Amino acid sequence: MQPLIEMREVRVHFPLQRGEVVHAVDGVNLTLTQGEAVGLVGESGCGKSTLARALLRLIPLTAGEVWFDGKPLHQIPEGQLRPLRKQMQIVFQDPMASLNPRLRIGHILVEPLEVHGLARGKQAWQQAGELLERVGLPSEYLHRYPHEFSGGQRQRICIARAIATQPRLLVADEPTSALDLSIRAQIHALLSALQRELHMAILFVTHDLHAVRQVCSRVLVMYLGKVVESAPVERLFTAPAHPYTCALLDAVLEPKPSQARRPRNLPAGDVPTAVRVPTGCRFHTRCPYAQQRCEVEEPSLQTTEAGHEVACHYPLSSGNTKTA
Repeated sequence: MQPLIEMREVRVHFPLQRGEVVHAVDGVNLTLTQGEAVGLVGESGCGKSTLARALLRLIPLTAGEVWFDGKPLHQIPEGQLRPLRKQMQIVFQDPMASLNPRLRIGHILVEPLEVHGLARGKQAWQQAGELLERVGLPSEYLHRYPHEFSGGQRQRICIARAIATQPRLLVADEPTSALDLSIRAQIHALLSALQRELHMAILFVTHDLHAVRQVCSRVLVMYLGKVVESAPVERLFTAPAHPYTCALLDAVLEPKPSQARRPRNLPAGDVPTAVRVPTGCRFHTRCPYAQQRCEVEEPSLQTTEAGHEVACHYPLSSGNTKTA
């Protein structure tokens, strides 16, 4: 099956004063097929949101290619992107900042229908009401303003707006990080249901590994602008191969504290700056298994078994022991 999305050696750098550069994304490859949900996880500042926005052409690429359904998205002039914008939508982290406080919800949902020529007038308002009901809100809410809703309700409205054009790709950029735990589970279930119903692809950006397990079938782990591990979700949870992935999993609270694992191999220190990235393996300054080779030679993604890739000179087994 031809990938719906294919990103090849994507780089996004932001120049600073005195000739310095922020290496936000540094040579990432990503594929996404129609109807697939892929998680993109990592600590704050690892470049996952930048990569997601570069995919949608919201920020320019420094280098690399982005292909959408066989079309070179990176080469299409800005003025010719509207037909593709209809097929690619995004849900942002802060729902209140995503909604115009001066507009009623009905106008917010009708706007994308009219802009893309899908419906107008009474028909557009009818579809807007159906969109609200599709995300679990009554159609009567069309006449309210964003400030009259809770955070979870506002995020449902943002999701309704995103699916108004029936997109083939939905980018969810930390969509539940500002919500209560119980509301998060509801939004995750809603996204999964909509994915199946609309058969759309989802790129789910988050630092919440539990959310990835609920929504996604495959996950990519990023660290300092690089993908360090890629695997099916259950494989990643049961047999992580990169020390950084193990650290992320060990930092997750267990649902049953009495059965919680003791923390293992948690990285020391803070994440290095993306302006002066470490030489060799970017994780070696915090890795408990780092050796001299890690300081000078950058590892590339290597396949350990079908569907599982890791960028590490000394990948770990499921027992968290060196297998090099």
